[in-house]
Amino acid sequence: MTGQLRHMLRDDDLNHAEQLQVLELGMKFRENRFYRQPFAGPQAVAVLFDKPSTRTRSSFSIGVAELGGYPLVIDKSGSQLGRGEPVADTARVLTRMAYGIVWRTFGQDRVEAMAKYATCPVVNALTDDFHPCQVLADFLTIAQFRGGVKALAGKTIAYVGDAANNMANSYLLAGAVAGMHVRVAGPYGYLPRKDIVDDAERLAAENGGSILVTTDPREAVAGADCVFTDTWVSMGEEAEYAIRSKPFWDYQVNDDLMALAQPDALFQHCLPAYRGKEVTTSVIDGPQSVVWDEAENRLHAQKALLTWLVGQQRGDESLLA
Repeated sequence: MTGQLRHMLRDDDLNHAEQLQVLELGMKFRENRFYRQPFAGPQAVAVLFDKPSTRTRSSFSIGVAELGGYPLVIDKSGSQLGRGEPVADTARVLTRMAYGIVWRTFGQDRVEAMAKYATCPVVNALTDDFHPCQVLADFLTIAQFRGGVKALAGKTIAYVGDAANNMANSYLLAGAVAGMHVRVAGPYGYLPRKDIVDDAERLAAENGGSILVTTDPREAVAGADCVFTDTWVSMGEEAEYAIRSKPFWDYQVNDDLMALAQPDALFQHCLPAYRGKEVTTSVIDGPQSVVWDEAENRLHAQKALLTWLVGQQRGDESLLA
């Protein structure tokens, strides 16, 4: 097998078969946290943070260590990127030392520039446009509780809330790749971009799924197998919560809304959650909530993704199964 440099910058960087392969690896890491160690040495993986983080920092730092590597964690204040060094220059330096680059940043153009100049895999750990690592963990959680990875195709998932954010975009693309029926609901002015919806509809048609974008949360949730939401206020907007949250109250995930989904529907939230706002306490702390498994699955899904990317680059089939 010839090695091929691959990156994970947005959810459709994996096709249907590849997504299944990564998720199957994730299930194996759930069963054995030391299933594969592609960074044994230890080899370093640079993990860069331009934004605050709890789950991303923890899961990638611990994950790289469990993969046998050394997580080189760099905050914005400790990086020349924070002082205006071109992304291309940072990429050229890091890829002479590291075996992978993980970056949680702002503009999607930044991770794309990093990947353009990198000679090792680059992983989007969150940008303003996409959050692919989170959605891999979310799908791994559905597989954990609802019949395994191969049972994902045909499932109906619903996301309600701010449908113009990175989570909605990633559910659209990743769900379409998986062959799911993806429904996204948000108020007018907070719906996904047309180009992302167009891409999702094309992928859904190829993989046997479907896409629905609506302003009606009840239409989105009706009969769903899993219901997702996210905070209504992004990082840096907390001071504007009262104003910012006004359009979203009809999209709160509460007992009445969950009652429209399948009786055994799961509830997921990427966290941090604001109880009493985007989700009620009765839902997030209730029997249908799997948010803690979802958070743990960040570790397993990201280890699987890194292992798969390294396997692709090295042409090592043993890392892909």
